[in-house]
Amino acid sequence: MSLPKFIVGMIFALAIVVAWSYLGGASFSTTLFRVIGCAIVIQLGYFLLVFVMIARNAPTPADKIRDAERKLGSADAADGEKFSARRSLR
Repeated sequence: MSLPKFIVGMIFALAIVVAWSYLGGASFSTTLFRVIGCAIVIQLGYFLLVFVMIARNAPTPADKIRDAERKLGSADAADGEKFSARRSLR
């Protein structure tokens, strides 16, 4: 879900909480407490959902190639900087 869709959905959910509190005859402080609590729960749920989606994401073939190149690059650096820009031409 994109951020603009999330924000619109969150505002809609908070408007429902405000309407529910108003129709239920809750005081302003109770309504404010409910809205803040609902916003925290929604934000926490969205954060956890995105975190799980990132954590479960399998590495792509490009990621595997990049990791292999990094391992090869670290082995070359151990050989005395064969291809280093600092190496003298003399």
